[in-house]
Amino acid sequence: MKIAVLKETHPGETRVPLVPATAEKLVKLGAELLVEAETGAGCRFTDDHYSAVGARIETSRETLLREADIILRLRKPPLEEVALMRQGAIHVSYLDPFNELELVDALQQAGVSAISLEMIPRSTIAQKMDVLSSQANLGGYISVILGISEMQKILPMMTTPAGTIKPAKVFIIGVGVAGLQAIATAKRLGARVEAFDTRPVVEEQVKSLGAKFVKIDLGETGQTKDGYATQLTPEQVQLQKEGMAKACAQADLVITTAQLFGRKAPRLVDQAMISQMRPGSVIVDMAVESGGNVEGSVLDEVVEIAGVKIIGWGNLPGKVALTASEMYSANLGNFITHFWDKDTQQFQLNLEDDIIKGALITHQGALFSEMYKNIMKK
Repeated sequence: MKIAVLKETHPGETRVPLVPATAEKLVKLGAELLVEAETGAGCRFTDDHYSAVGARIETSRETLLREADIILRLRKPPLEEVALMRQGAIHVSYLDPFNELELVDALQQAGVSAISLEMIPRSTIAQKMDVLSSQANLGGYISVILGISEMQKILPMMTTPAGTIKPAKVFIIGVGVAGLQAIATAKRLGARVEAFDTRPVVEEQVKSLGAKFVKIDLGETGQTKDGYATQLTPEQVQLQKEGMAKACAQADLVITTAQLFGRKAPRLVDQAMISQMRPGSVIVDMAVESGGNVEGSVLDEVVEIAGVKIIGWGNLPGKVALTASEMYSANLGNFITHFWDKDTQQFQLNLEDDIIKGALITHQGALFSEMYKNIMKK
C-alpha cells in the first residue's frame, strides 16, 4: 500500500507532517512510503534522514498525488490538487470542512475519502491521534512566551537589594487545552494567574494548577459531548464582558483562547475593556485566525490600542516547529497504525468505527459524516 507524504507549501508554515521517526514506524508496518523531496526541510530533516529509515524520495508532486493510496499532509489540500488524486484515495490532514465548502465538494466529486483530523472525536481511545489537543497545548505555551516578550516587566516575584518586585498578573480567558497549558506555563514562570471559562466544570482544573478561577454568573451554560463550550446567548456574552472587564483591568497580560468549533470565534474583549487596562499591558489573541476574541487584533501583527499591545500572531505551534511536528507526526502515525491490518499490511477504513464515523467527511462520492451533514443543514 502506497502512502505519500507531501511537503507543506502554505506560506510561512515551518512544521512538517511526518518526521523520520514516524516514517520508520510506517515502513515497519509494511507500507510503501513515498516522501516528497525536501518535506522535512522546515525542521532541518534532510531527504537522507527519510531514506535511511526506508522511505523513497519522490521529486514529482503530481506522481505522488496520482499514485498514492493514502496521502498524508498537515494543511488542507490546495483545490487544484484534488483533481490529481485518484478515485478511492484516502486523504488525511486538517481540512477545516465547515469553512472550506468548495474544497469538500471537490473531494466528494473526485471520489476521495477525506479524513478531517479536526473531527476526530475526543474519546479516550482517540487521544493518541488528537491533533487539535497536541497543537493547542503548544499554542498555550508559546502564547505566554510571546506575551512576555512584549511586556515591560518580569513575571515572578523577586526579592532584591533594590526591594521586592511584585509578581505580574496574568488573566487567561478560556480553559481548554490551550488555556490550561497557558495557566501552567505562567505559573511555572512565577506569575499570579486568574482564569475564566463559561464551563463551571473546569474550576477544579484551574485550581489544581494553582490559579484562581474567576466566577461570573451567566446562568445556564455547558459543554458539548466532546468538551467544547456551547455558544452563549447575546445576553450571556454581555454579562461575561462585564465580569471580565475588572480582571482585564488588573492584569499585566491577558491571553484569550476561546474558539467555537466550526464557527467564528466569539468577540470577548472590546475597545471599552482595552481602554480600562493599564498602558503597557499586553493581550495575546490566540483565536485571531478564526475571527479573533479581541477587537482590533490583526492576523500576524502586533498592534497597540490605548497603550495596550495586542498580539495577533497566527500558527502559534509553528513557533516551536520541531516539537509541533514531532507531536503532529506521532498523532498521524497513531491514526494509521490504529487502522492498519498487520496480516494484509493494509489500511482498513472501518466505516463502523466511531473515529472514522466522526472524521470521514467524504467517501465514494458522497458526504459521510452524519455530524457534519447535520450541522451543515442548520
